[in-house]
Amino acid sequence: MSDYILDRNLTIEAVRVAEAAAIAAHRLIGLGDEKAADQVAVDAMRKALNELEMDGQVVIGEGERDEAPMLYIGEKVGSGKGQKIDIALDPLEGTTLTATGGNNALAVIAFSTEGGLLNAPDTYMDKIAVGGGLPNGVIDLDADPGDNIRELAKAKSCSPSDIIACILSRPRHEEMIAKVREAGASIRLIPDGDIAGVIATATPKTGIDIYMGTGGAPEGVLAAAALRSIGGQMQGRLVFRNDDERTRARRVGIEDLDAKYDLDQLASGDVIFTATGVTDGWMLDGVHRDGDAVTTHTLVMRSKTGTVRWIKARHAAGKVNS
Repeated sequence: MSDYILDRNLTIEAVRVAEAAAIAAHRLIGLGDEKAADQVAVDAMRKALNELEMDGQVVIGEGERDEAPMLYIGEKVGSGKGQKIDIALDPLEGTTLTATGGNNALAVIAFSTEGGLLNAPDTYMDKIAVGGGLPNGVIDLDADPGDNIRELAKAKSCSPSDIIACILSRPRHEEMIAKVREAGASIRLIPDGDIAGVIATATPKTGIDIYMGTGGAPEGVLAAAALRSIGGQMQGRLVFRNDDERTRARRVGIEDLDAKYDLDQLASGDVIFTATGVTDGWMLDGVHRDGDAVTTHTLVMRSKTGTVRWIKARHAAGKVNS
């Protein structure tokens, strides 16, 4: 873990970066064009990042350099002066949600001290997560899903029937879904957006107790950055579909391809996590027009202080990123 801490001013700067991406993406809500929505969010986030006084490097991004013209893994952003910052980002978490007008689309970014985030390649990750205030080790990625439900119920002094799990709606999760229901728990299936699903476990008003399933590895690191700030437990393991993905993992420094990571291994440094709603969701309102202006709703958290802020902002026309 790094002994360095982030400049506190980066907290509001992270908010501005996420707001810029969300505002850009909201103009394409419901228009059915995932690629265009993602591109405008990427463009806006990159522009905002390059206005910051920092020596930033993208460690979780839009893919490798040959796949992503901007915000690729390894890209340098910012002025090149000042503190060295590792950056994990997803300019539009929920491209399909945005294109179809669905809920829980977010613009997400995390700043960390150098070396503070797992350099996860663009592959899949098995994940399990719960919120704070529970005994250490209450969940285990290698345990049967039903056993995790029962152990969580025991820790919460409730019945498994009181537990609500959040799982991505994918064919690969059919067996997991069956076992969770067999244990007595109910499930909230989500079409996309597993960063929001993980954070929901630490947000009481959502009613979600546990998140489990396989999703993107970059999203797993971003979710871990959030949980490290807000409190919770998480485990993850990279899942590779082919030898090319294994080669990429080794190239970014992953030595043990079968490692099971806990929260502090996924996000170990001083972390600032920020998410701005693009569409309305469990935790955040989406971007909305207000006359000639737009309003945004942002969640920003910092691991060093444990501070969690919800920020409502009104942006005048022509002054979006200010």
